[in-house]
Amino acid sequence: MIRDAVAADLPAIVAIYNASIPGRMATADLTPVNVNDRATWFAEFDPARRPLLIYASPDDGLIQGWLSLRSFYGRPAYSETVEVGVYIHPVAQRCGIGRKLLDRAISDAPRLHISTLLAFTFAHNAPSVGLFRSAGFDTWGELPRVAKLDGIARDLLILGRSL
Repeated sequence: MIRDAVAADLPAIVAIYNASIPGRMATADLTPVNVNDRATWFAEFDPARRPLLIYASPDDGLIQGWLSLRSFYGRPAYSETVEVGVYIHPVAQRCGIGRKLLDRAISDAPRLHISTLLAFTFAHNAPSVGLFRSAGFDTWGELPRVAKLDGIARDLLILGRSL
């Protein structure tokens, strides 16, 4: 059910991401992205170090969600710190998929030489904040009113967990 993403998964990954844009809760993108826009982003992932995991339905193999682990800040001293992103298809939300993906990332962290996980989440995104808190993340910072979504200023929480 959980596996490393392959290039053929990119259209489904992009579709799930784009489905999150209209809700104004999970991303600061305001318009959809396309597969070509995300090709360079996708190429940055490496299953041995910075994986992009997908959750596929055991019934039909359709991708229902994904989790990314991306290097934080790009400097060598931060090599054991990653930013976590989790996106779930709208019809599969609140079914435990995000937690399964997050649990997998946490269990894989030692093998990936990761000691710190960070999540940047809008404060008004209660489901996401709840997911990360239930997995042992604490609030490590708050950036008030840093994003403007449809004319409304939104706060960004920095959630973290040391492993």
